[in-house]
Amino acid sequence: MASVLVVEDDTDIQFMISFLLKKAGHEVRTADDGQAALDRWAEQRCDLVILDWMMPGLTGPEVCSRLRALPGGQDVAVLMLTAKSEKDDVTEAFAAGVDDYMTKPFSPRELPERVEALLARVAQTR
Repeated sequence: MASVLVVEDDTDIQFMISFLLKKAGHEVRTADDGQAALDRWAEQRCDLVILDWMMPGLTGPEVCSRLRALPGGQDVAVLMLTAKSEKDDVTEAFAAGVDDYMTKPFSPRELPERVEALLARVAQTR
């Protein structure tokens, strides 16, 4: 079981992601915006952060960059889950430090599988 921080400002999507990951056996915490995500990270680190791109305040890539600069921030897996799908968006996200990228709408079956694969891959390399 991994601990996951879901950073999503749309409450319906946040609920769906949380439900799917809890069903898969993970401990899930949530944040509605980028600053709240960084505050939650400071309170309690987690194994994986799922980040939306477009949120009030800080964007997903900004949150990822700031997270990576914090102590222990290099060790967390980061999945960008966003409606942004242009090549430049994907490039920007990876430049900010994300480990994986999924677009919305997403498959409820695929998300838990991608989470498991990302956690396994990151555990091997870090």
